[in-house]
Amino acid sequence: MVDDNETTSFLNNRLLGRLAVADQISTFSRADEAFEQIWGGESSGINPTPDLVFVDLKMPGISGFEFLELYNALPQLVQDRTVMAVLTTSMHGADTARVAQYPNVEYLTKPLTEEKMQKLLEKRFQ
Repeated sequence: MVDDNETTSFLNNRLLGRLAVADQISTFSRADEAFEQIWGGESSGINPTPDLVFVDLKMPGISGFEFLELYNALPQLVQDRTVMAVLTTSMHGADTARVAQYPNVEYLTKPLTEEKMQKLLEKRFQ
């Protein structure tokens, strides 16, 4: 979970915990730190690679779009191990079109709900 809003992260963690869809949830308030911890090399803090990453678009440091660029530059085998989902308040057409350029990235609007999570799981994990 990559989001600089503590309340959003708390609520999303509670929802994911209640749905029992994850053994472990890691939360980051900066996208650059999240990327480094997840894919920054053999000494990265998260092991193994996560099955699902949610990233907000408007973040301090590097933006969610820059995070997606870094993710997109990873080898395809690495990308295939993780479902990437943008989770944002933005419903701006330019943002949705920009995210749509990444064929394997899901686009969800906040708030994350049980229904949105179930649809994502059915689409990407069934």
